Amino acid sequence: MMTHAQGVVAAPVNRPNFEQLVEEKANTSKSLNTENFSFQTLAEVTKTILHHAFWLAEQQQKLSAKEYKKLLFEQGWKGEEKRYLKIAAAFGKFSPQDLAQVEPRTIYQLAENSKKYQQVIDRLLDLSAITQEAIRSLTKKQRTPKEPRPEKPSIWRRLKNGGRYCQIPPIHEASECTGITLQKMMDEEGFSAQHIVAEAIALRQAYKEGQLVRSSGR
Repeated sequence: MMTHAQGVVAAPVNRPNFEQLVEEKANTSKSLNTENFSFQTLAEVTKTILHHAFWLAEQQQKLSAKEYKKLLFEQGWKGEEKRYLKIAAAFGKFSPQDLAQVEPRTIYQLAENSKKYQQVIDRLLDLSAITQEAIRSLTKKQRTPKEPRPEKPSIWRRLKNGGRYCQIPPIHEASECTGITLQKMMDEEGFSAQHIVAEAIALRQAYKEGQLVRSSGR
């Protein structure tokens, strides 16, 4: 009588659907090399994104607000739909096939910043073939060197704990009038320089706001 060998049998592993899809396509496209397969798969992703964006925009138009919200809720897409509606708005004059050679991240980038890249998107209509390289070239041409802005003087300094304090830059005067007067006030009144400066600024602000009126002495 034969006895069955006892041992541990590995349970079959459920692979992600994407892996299964890749394997199926690979088996049906044995003559296709790995590089071409990779780019064709990327093109399918781009077209799928655009198809979904156009479909979602269509649903928003034809469904009532309540029905549209229900659709998003049922699909678990509440809040996620906005970026796809932007894609539909930005590329409404194109078909998914027109943009198949553009990588997905670029599609999102152009749509999310459609005002900034509107000229680039418009120029795509003039191209016989829209490619990633063509978009890269148009984007570079649109960039213009920005003139350096003059640095705005700031008296603020940061503390390690996230707070801040103000630091008045050195005051250079040939007469040294401000420094002499400030030192005299400190010596005679016993206040710190910070206290006297804060008091002076408060008085000046009050005068600017009309809370103080200059009067002539009798």
